[in-house]
Amino acid sequence: MAPAPAGSGALAAPAGSGAGAGAGAGAHTLAFGPPTGAGATPPGPVPGAPYGPGPEGAPPAATAASPGAGPAPGTGPAPGHGAAPGPATATGWAGAGTLPPPPGAPPGFGPPPPPAQPQGPANPAQSAAVALLNLSGLGLGYVLLRNWIGAALCWLATAALLVAALPADVDGVPTFVVYGYLAFLIAVAIDGGRRGARASLRIGAGLRRLALPLALVLLAVPAGGSLAYGAARDEAKEQALLERLAAADTLVKSADGLAFDKAEPTYRKALDTYQDLGTKHSGSRAGKLVPDRLDAYYTSVSAPYDKKQYCAAVPPLKHLRGLAATVDKELLGSRPAKTDEPLAESLYQCGTAALGVQTANPTAGASLNELLSTFPKSTQATRVEPAVREAIKTRVTALGGAEPCDATAELRTLRSSLDEMPDPSLEPASKEASDAVQKGDFACGTDQFKDKEFSTAATTMTDYAKTYPNSPQAAHARSIAIAAEIAEEEPAAGGSLPPADVPGGARMVMVVSNDGPGEVELLYTGPMTGKVTLKACGTCTKYQTPLLVNSPKIKACSGPSSKYPKATLLLPAGDYHFLQKRAATGTSTAGDTKSSRTKIEPGYSYTNCLYVTSLF
Repeated sequence: MAPAPAGSGALAAPAGSGAGAGAGAGAHTLAFGPPTGAGATPPGPVPGAPYGPGPEGAPPAATAASPGAGPAPGTGPAPGHGAAPGPATATGWAGAGTLPPPPGAPPGFGPPPPPAQPQGPANPAQSAAVALLNLSGLGLGYVLLRNWIGAALCWLATAALLVAALPADVDGVPTFVVYGYLAFLIAVAIDGGRRGARASLRIGAGLRRLALPLALVLLAVPAGGSLAYGAARDEAKEQALLERLAAADTLVKSADGLAFDKAEPTYRKALDTYQDLGTKHSGSRAGKLVPDRLDAYYTSVSAPYDKKQYCAAVPPLKHLRGLAATVDKELLGSRPAKTDEPLAESLYQCGTAALGVQTANPTAGASLNELLSTFPKSTQATRVEPAVREAIKTRVTALGGAEPCDATAELRTLRSSLDEMPDPSLEPASKEASDAVQKGDFACGTDQFKDKEFSTAATTMTDYAKTYPNSPQAAHARSIAIAAEIAEEEPAAGGSLPPADVPGGARMVMVVSNDGPGEVELLYTGPMTGKVTLKACGTCTKYQTPLLVNSPKIKACSGPSSKYPKATLLLPAGDYHFLQKRAATGTSTAGDTKSSRTKIEPGYSYTNCLYVTSLF
């Protein structure tokens, strides 16, 4: 091969390069192709470069070049030359456009290599074990991977859940906390499974085989915790329900002894709690105690009946009987029906005790009416009519006693009660009560007269005569009223009751004349009692009373007889008391009265002149 022309890429060998002899004295020539000639030395191996095939396929021998030797700076093929590489010479690689790779650093120099991350093949069982260990909420999957940050996050999340959940109460953990924690567990389980799929765990093979079973076992931790928390929460609910039950019991006890109208709101509140526990929480411990509490409730509310306070027992017994309309029937059972007999008995006892009692509340009519309408077929209803008749009989007997007016007032009240009771079975008793009241009014009037209560007796007997005009005693009542009116002015006139019958025998005439202004009513009582009214005398005036001693006496009725209005009385012999009551006129006032006393003897006739005197 002819030598290359100057400047074609020949490199001069530096002095002392140790290169072997070649063509041309003291110089080496780069040529394309393998080296020729004896003593040609192939290039030594380059660190990191693969071996190329030597002649005959043998690896080339190492060069004698010093370490780090290479082409001089600035040498090499010009850019753009694309000659194929040739064999290396003593000073570099043969061929245009190529550079040798950089030499490796000497031992002990340069940055240390990064630690190798062991990556094995994917292990599904290991991935599942790590995921399940994290799913337990204890972060043990991260502990196995030595990922302490992830483990700490799991511990913090579980601790936060425990703080929020404990101690267990009725309301439990807020829903968003539960769902948030579940989402967190799922996230760390997925992350742990991803990390553990190819991780090389620094544990023995035996422990590695136990990881998955252990993870499955540890899943019982959140499951068991959830069950334990559920049990604790259920117990908290039970305790809360028991506390509600105890509060209702306290309400019932606090109402004991109070009047029912004041205690009813408290009873209602306790009953609402019993009903809620017995229906909505019937399976709870508190709910199972409700039947016993209802028995105690009925006993407490009906306590007045047990104490024989029958009138006071009626409202609470009606309340208990009416609960069937407002409280769950299955919860109440037969309890409301058991109040029928006590309520009927209470109405009977309260009603019959109120017969004739004017101040009774409720009245006898109200209680007995309710009994007859609510329990018409009860034994108590059949006892009402005999009880009413017995009450009437007792009061009639009392009319002959010391206080007939009190007995009469009771009879009148009893009759009013019967007027409120339209039951046909009581019509005969109502008639007896009316007759007894009439008898009592007369007995009361006569007793008042005897007790010198003349004004009251006069009113009582006047009312009797007006109320019972057809009574056989009406005339006698009028006589007593007249005598009582006279006795108010002249007490001696009330020494004894006027006779009930008109006496027989001779009668004496008494002519009474009115010699005064205004109409005058003349009342008289004695062996015979009555009154007459004389019309006014139109020309008559008052007589002035003389103040001088030995003045002439007043000569009343001295004018013509026809001048004076007159009345004739036929009186049996005896002592009489008279009372004149003159009506008001221009010269006299209403209520001008004057009493007098006269003795009527047999065989005489009498005149009586009525006049008015005045100082002016």
